[in-house]
Amino acid sequence: LLEYVEDVLLNRCTNATERMLEFAATLDPKSKPTALRKKGAEGGAGAAKKDDAKAWRGKPVGKRLEHALVKGIDEFCIADTEECRTNGDYKSPLEIIEGPLMDGMNVVGDLFGAGKMFLPQVIKSARVMKKSVGHLIPFMEEEKRLNGGSGEASNAGVFLIATVKGDVHDIGKNIVAVVLGCNNFKVIDIGVMCPKDKIINALKEHNADICGLSGLITPSLDEMVDMAKAMEAEGMKIPLLIGGATTSKMHTAVKLAPNYSGGVVHVLDASRAVPVAQTLMDQNKRGEYLDDINETYAEMREEFYAGLEDRKYLTLGQARETAAKCAVDFKSPEHTPVTPQFTGVKALVDVPIADVIDYIDWNPFFQVWQLRGRYPNRGYPKIFNDETVGAEAKKLYEEAQRMLKSIMDNKRLKLNGIIGFYPANSVGDDIEVYADESRTTKTHTFHTLRQQAEKDVDEPYMALSDFIAPKDSGVKDYLGMFVATSGIGLHELTAEFKAANDDYSYIMVEALADRLAEAFAELMHEKVRKEHWGYAKDEKFNCEDLLKVKYQGIRPAPGYPSQPDHTEKATMWDLMKVQEEIGVELTESFAMLPSASVSGLYFAGKCSQYFNVGKITSDQVKEYADRKGQDFKTAEKWLSPVLSYEP
Repeated sequence: LLEYVEDVLLNRCTNATERMLEFAATLDPKSKPTALRKKGAEGGAGAAKKDDAKAWRGKPVGKRLEHALVKGIDEFCIADTEECRTNGDYKSPLEIIEGPLMDGMNVVGDLFGAGKMFLPQVIKSARVMKKSVGHLIPFMEEEKRLNGGSGEASNAGVFLIATVKGDVHDIGKNIVAVVLGCNNFKVIDIGVMCPKDKIINALKEHNADICGLSGLITPSLDEMVDMAKAMEAEGMKIPLLIGGATTSKMHTAVKLAPNYSGGVVHVLDASRAVPVAQTLMDQNKRGEYLDDINETYAEMREEFYAGLEDRKYLTLGQARETAAKCAVDFKSPEHTPVTPQFTGVKALVDVPIADVIDYIDWNPFFQVWQLRGRYPNRGYPKIFNDETVGAEAKKLYEEAQRMLKSIMDNKRLKLNGIIGFYPANSVGDDIEVYADESRTTKTHTFHTLRQQAEKDVDEPYMALSDFIAPKDSGVKDYLGMFVATSGIGLHELTAEFKAANDDYSYIMVEALADRLAEAFAELMHEKVRKEHWGYAKDEKFNCEDLLKVKYQGIRPAPGYPSQPDHTEKATMWDLMKVQEEIGVELTESFAMLPSASVSGLYFAGKCSQYFNVGKITSDQVKEYADRKGQDFKTAEKWLSPVLSYEP
């Protein structure tokens, strides 16, 4: 009403008067100005809404089930499913699945595909479907035992999905599985850390029509290449779908597509997985679709290799010379290192979740659920004002708050962290860590990588070692590091939700655990700056400022742009005894387990900044391997995403 009134008063549109009159015609003339209600509504809008909410319970049971699916209401689904089974309207449990349940899911799939339904709603619908089917399965199995036959509903295709070897992240995979299930695909999810032999055997066992691979960390890219080669060696013709945060269309085109002739498609998110899978299952469209994809990927490969030829690089020696010319004077007052309050490690065990709530960045949370506001309502909390997704985002946020409260009240997740500070100095592109302040005994070395891709601006080619005082300067410097996890107890909690066929809750708790881990890392870093290291004791930033990285110092993570080598995590784990102290371990691909974990190095100096190493040349790879004591081919394997050449 306010909008209509303002439109008239401020003359904001040419049809303001007509819109006001049309709105007025829908109102009950007997309603009071302070309590407007629509025509036919009794007892006010609240009562009418309540009556409408109950009205669907008066429909025939099949329609009630269909309604529950579309609206994602699981309160009555077991009782309604049992009524369908026993009331004589359906000859078998299979008829219930292929009747009202699939009718409802077809509506859900259509609405989601048309952008009229959002991911949280879809996953709630899937929860209803799974609970109803779960109730029917024992009866279907008994019927199958007595009568023979498959006892299995028809499906749109068998889709096998897995997270590759060494990788533990599966939120995106879980979402894709649920959305495909909502579109009548039979989804076989074989879990995380799956070696290629396990995936190959599962594809054969389940006679899969499509294979989907997921991964978050960069080593997973090579695992996907190995998987593509293995499928080719087996002579398979099953389309291979690729997804996950570390994947890209370009990597798929350059590294994967040439290694598998059965068709490889990169899929950006869950909403796009469905039309791709449906097209691949349509034999009339599949060939032309894959031909088009392959043609696009061939063009991308040409562009990629042409770019490699055009791109210029400094030698490692030349890159180091640019850094030497701009070297920081660590003896100057501005850059004199601050001594931490202690050296060694400090474990932070069972930190209250309430302490980190205010540090949560909610934007990635909404991105997980594929809720994105449009300008000017991008980002949290403006997303609540978005006319398209605002209401659903607000509802999702409120449900997240309730789950957070439940997690805290029942102590279901545990926050553990560890921080360490050590005497350290740089030697070239390495950072040496010493046993004590005498700095006579080196215990560990962190190896860093230097930028080499030619720049258009006159600035140094950086490595992380530039931010630590050189050993030959005589200046005593320090290196910090940390690991934070919110995943202690997460596996047990998600297992409970999965056992209850509650997709919505287990995806919600995974998304919240990731946010808590990042928030915990933010809190830890603030305490490091102000207390434990104390180089910014007077810092006064609010949480918004912290998320914008307005503070002094950085916390780069191994495996990410400033240090693309995941294997450097092993040095952190050995130095701080991370697994023994807080229960976080590393997989063979150096992913952290539990997955809701964050780690990184602390650099305190004003000169420290985030940067992207970018592509590097073989001369640096060779020297880097020598410094690490690695075989050259091993170094190339771990650094493959940043190589400027084809190994």
